[in-house]
Amino acid sequence: MLDEKRLKEESEKAILWIREYVQKSKAKGVVVGNSGGKDSATVLAMAVNALGKENVLAVSMPCNSINSDFEDASLVANTFGVRQIKVDLSNTFKEMESSINSKLKEINNDDLSKESLINIKPRLRMTTLYAIAQNLGYLVIGTGNLCEAMVGYTTKWGDNSYDFNPIGNFTVDEVLKIGRILGVPEKILKKAPNDGLGGQTDEEKMGIKYSQIADMIEKGTTDEEVKKKIIEKYKASAHKREKVPVYTFERKNYLLEV
Repeated sequence: MLDEKRLKEESEKAILWIREYVQKSKAKGVVVGNSGGKDSATVLAMAVNALGKENVLAVSMPCNSINSDFEDASLVANTFGVRQIKVDLSNTFKEMESSINSKLKEINNDDLSKESLINIKPRLRMTTLYAIAQNLGYLVIGTGNLCEAMVGYTTKWGDNSYDFNPIGNFTVDEVLKIGRILGVPEKILKKAPNDGLGGQTDEEKMGIKYSQIADMIEKGTTDEEVKKKIIEKYKASAHKREKVPVYTFERKNYLLEV
């Protein structure tokens, strides 16, 4: 983990980077998918420091979610004086599930798998954020941390899709410390990490702890069984961290030279 001085320096640089990135993009502000968790809360706080609260829009997107998540999201928005809108995706999700299942039955007489259903939700949220951002002339700011990315605990074209991400190179513990520096409510920072998609905490789903992933990133050593599990997840999720493969062949393209 970065020491306190270095972490403060890097968080300040990240806040400046947000401001410069938005200005360079000629965007008017950013939209944040506000889940009520530590990552989105910390990113929201960073964005407010970079752009001012009037240029940050928090979007809560419940999808058959528990009420406490929306309450926590509202706490974060109110703490930083940011406007929040609520787009309930529950019915949209149900309609999509029903439509897809009806066609799947024609193919193999089966319904969507649990994982397929889970991944629909973050993709619906991504679509919602981009629709709102485009309408306002805003950018979608990412809220995924380094530990999640390294083991692929993200949904492709869902929560790993955004215009830019200020916390993508910070571990979970570092995000928590930045959040504390910026005044994120302790209730949010102390919540067990939970994506709200499957009834379990992140660590229960993965079978490993974020602290173990951070240890692997920073020191390359941990319990051998855990180490093996992390490496397997890292390799299996490589496609989530890479650009989309495109078949290429030798040809002249003048646009690549301008």
